[in-house]
Amino acid sequence: VLEMINASQAEHGLRHKDYKRYKEYCTNRLRRLYKSVKFTHGRGRYVKKPLGVANVSEVRHLHIALYLAERAWSQAMHLKEEAPTGKGRYHWLGRLRKACKWADLLESLCNEKANPRTALEATAYASYLRGLLLVDAERNWQFALRKFKNARIIYEELGRYGDADNQILYKQRVEEIEQNIRHCLHSLQQMDDAEGPEDESDRELHGKLEAVMVEVKTQEEISTVCVTWLGHKFPVHNIKTRACVLKVQNLERELGSSSTAEKKQGLYEKILGGYQEARKNIREDLATAGNADNLRDSLIGLDKAVSCLIFAGTIERARLQLSIAKSRLSRQQDLATLQEIVTLCDTLNTNLMELTDLATSGREKTDEEEKYALELSASQVLYRAERCFHLAQAYSLPGQHAEAFALLGRAREHAESALRLQKKNESLVEEIQELIGRCRSESLLAHARGVMQSLEKQQEAQEGVSSLSLAESKLVSLFQDNYLLSQLDKYKSALGSPGAAPRISQVPPAFKAVPCRPIFLDTAINSIEFPSLEARLKEKKKGLFGRWGW
Repeated sequence: VLEMINASQAEHGLRHKDYKRYKEYCTNRLRRLYKSVKFTHGRGRYVKKPLGVANVSEVRHLHIALYLAERAWSQAMHLKEEAPTGKGRYHWLGRLRKACKWADLLESLCNEKANPRTALEATAYASYLRGLLLVDAERNWQFALRKFKNARIIYEELGRYGDADNQILYKQRVEEIEQNIRHCLHSLQQMDDAEGPEDESDRELHGKLEAVMVEVKTQEEISTVCVTWLGHKFPVHNIKTRACVLKVQNLERELGSSSTAEKKQGLYEKILGGYQEARKNIREDLATAGNADNLRDSLIGLDKAVSCLIFAGTIERARLQLSIAKSRLSRQQDLATLQEIVTLCDTLNTNLMELTDLATSGREKTDEEEKYALELSASQVLYRAERCFHLAQAYSLPGQHAEAFALLGRAREHAESALRLQKKNESLVEEIQELIGRCRSESLLAHARGVMQSLEKQQEAQEGVSSLSLAESKLVSLFQDNYLLSQLDKYKSALGSPGAAPRISQVPPAFKAVPCRPIFLDTAINSIEFPSLEARLKEKKKGLFGRWGW
């Protein structure tokens, strides 16, 4: 009921307090409803057809009662603006009484024909209009206060469930009712909002409210989609966000059953896209949540959970890419694959750091968050060790064994630190121990290769120095075609034969092939047929008198 009223009022004038326009809309709407349900009051001559329980066969009959009340209320508000006092006051009070009459009829029809929640909303609507009538009439403040309290109780309970838009709508109506309650209390010269003694109608209303709320809560739990993070469930009420979460959950089930790495990568991309779209919808709801504290807290928790899931999905995707690169490296070691692994380790470290900060960003850290942060710290140190290990392999390929040996020592230190941080996760502990063993063996190999490389360099230097000679035959044969600048990496003398200049560089330098500048020839213009422009040229007149051609 409240959602339908709010939509109609916002679209037809009440956003600008134009009650006359809204009253005209209600009249036109009623005319269409009468024709659609064939509930017209005669043809030509008016014949009143009563709207009762026996006549109600579909929901549009209930709409008739609702818009009759809305039309009378909007006309009363319009007349109240034009003539708030005097004779006009009796007129708009009469229209307000008529609105209460139609609201009571709607309540009775909903109690018989509608579901319990709609009947409860109709009761709140009728109570609200009755309270407005008594406040404007300035009489029976105690009864008006009771009606407003009944409406507030119903709207508060119904506002706890449903999507974010409905919760905001109920919150706004409760705030409006609280203003009227304070006005009643001021008129009664009371200082607090204490509950008076309950009568039979109040007890009946509370019993009906409890039964309806149990049913609503049960349906909500059955139909609500939840986002789970660290054992906590965050309900999703927005329809768009719910669709995104359901899509992601289906993709996650498909991911668990897929076997190929390429298919998993595609599914990870779709999952992350779904979570990002859900986070966008959540933040739009946060921007429109207003001052509804409970709603804002739930949306903030949901936003944090979805953001953590995005980081976790990004980390899992990077781990998959890392495993693919490692399997490719096991078949053939090349520098490009090692650089790719180092880049993936950097990405994993960055994402793990951001996820740790986000997971522990709450005011009060829970035990699950602290445990999860410890696991993330251990994984972060592990990937630092992985980065150093593969970077050492990249240095060892071109023969830089000293740098590789230093990096392997650093990788072993990081792996031992990760092992001290994480001792409960058996799979992670096995991975760390395997990395420590590989670091130990690779460091021994790097040390041995470095020693062999230094010995080879010493031997090469000794051989080069010992081969130097000043003999004429060797010098002439050595420098007939070669110059010093072309063989700087060899231990050879720069002296030529006796009496000849040293062969340092060729003068003049030898010619080298140089690429010519390209020549562009525009040959296409010779094949283009241009359009004729003779029609645009002015015709020249012949002779002095062009008509006769002189």
